[in-house]
Amino acid sequence: MKAYSDDTERYEDDVQMKLSQLIKNIDVIKLAASPECEIGGISYDSRTTKPGDLFVAISGFATDGYKYIPSAAQNGAVVVVCDRVPQVEVPYVLVGDCRRALALISREFFGDPAGKMKIIGITGTNGKTTTTYLLKHLLEKSLGAKVGLVGTNGNMIGDEFIHTERTTPESLELQQLFAQMHEAGCTHVVMEVSSHSLVLSRVAGIDFAVGAFTNLTQDHLDFHHTMQEYAHAKARLFKTCRVGCINIDDAWADAMMKNATCRLMTYSAEDKDALLTAHDIKLSAKGVSFTARFDGESEAVRLAIPGRFSVYNALNTIAVGLALGISLADCAKAMETAHGVKGRMELVPTDGDYTIVIDYAHTPDALENALKALRADHAGRLVALFGCGGDRDRTKRPIMGAIAADNADFVIVTSDNPRTEEPQAIIDEILAGLEGKKTEHVTICDRAEAIKWAIDNHRANDVILLAGKGHEDYQVVGHEKHHMDEREIVAEHIEKRSKK
Repeated sequence: MKAYSDDTERYEDDVQMKLSQLIKNIDVIKLAASPECEIGGISYDSRTTKPGDLFVAISGFATDGYKYIPSAAQNGAVVVVCDRVPQVEVPYVLVGDCRRALALISREFFGDPAGKMKIIGITGTNGKTTTTYLLKHLLEKSLGAKVGLVGTNGNMIGDEFIHTERTTPESLELQQLFAQMHEAGCTHVVMEVSSHSLVLSRVAGIDFAVGAFTNLTQDHLDFHHTMQEYAHAKARLFKTCRVGCINIDDAWADAMMKNATCRLMTYSAEDKDALLTAHDIKLSAKGVSFTARFDGESEAVRLAIPGRFSVYNALNTIAVGLALGISLADCAKAMETAHGVKGRMELVPTDGDYTIVIDYAHTPDALENALKALRADHAGRLVALFGCGGDRDRTKRPIMGAIAADNADFVIVTSDNPRTEEPQAIIDEILAGLEGKKTEHVTICDRAEAIKWAIDNHRANDVILLAGKGHEDYQVVGHEKHHMDEREIVAEHIEKRSKK
């Protein structure tokens, strides 16, 4: 096993591998190196290249790895994989696609760890993160499995959390992570599969046991240019998995299924002709419930995450579970004890007949979606507490003020992460969006005090949305992070109230 070293930010080499073994699965145009050459490591960044490495010259968004071949050779690379003949004297392997080569070489170097586990990939615009967490919970509860997770919020090996910068890591780091997961005893891995990772071959060479599609809305068009290209990128997953779970209520479902080479498991919440369907859907601020039907069976499903999108996340999770051979009854049972993702429509315990929900919504679209999700049948008010981050897009501030006024019954405008801006100045720009609106509102600059005020002034059956901070347990003021966990603020204030 090649162990990871935090000091060097790369694996430590304890195994030598012949070049011929590493490149046996890639299409080689020209081999200008000895196949018997011993390779001790892989790199694609010349700054981390060490003596004995194989350097893969991939093209990045800002620069071309080909330019760094001389630097990699100077640092000790014994072989270079490239798509053009190097301009310096160095043994090389000429290939047509360096990114794909990196993925397949990395897979071989780490002993194909993904092939020893069941890999489940989730793609789509929204719902990927929540679905991966729901799936991890389902697999742990139903199978007693140790599960790895790869995603936006971070990576997990069982209960161990590992910070990440990308939704899907570069293929070298991904294969290394798979190796760590397998060595730690993981039998299953659930991972978000971004459109970037599919186009840039970060997941090339992975045999997905199950792939799942949530939905497709406009996003990442700076990279894909058109929605058709974006959809085509997502659809690649269904050529590399054995079973594909598809939300056929989404307008792009046909694009996902058109050229799929896998068996399909369809699901729907709109009475469409799908294999898995949801009926008698009930929405509330406490969560969702529905009856799931599959292959002549019916089960009541409850998930304590508010919003109609939670019905789809639950259906997606159940569909994957069914594809893996888990019974509908066990899938439904696991959903009842699932809590989703920290900071994403997270229900917080209260001391009475009101509900507090924490959500990361910090953009106009996200705030509107969160409020609409909570606008279920309930007798009380929908209260929106939010602010906007400093040193960020100022144009969204009045827009978010207007959205809060249009979708909530009461608005509390406060701080988010003010950073180097004056908090009250940010609030004033938000308030511009509430001008002329009939929705009642207050402003309380100190966020902790605003949360306490919301609790003290709640009415029966109110739903209070704390929007913007989500999973964050800090507030950025100036250039410093100060500890501030909204869950702690709520719990401590409720305890203080109980002692009065």
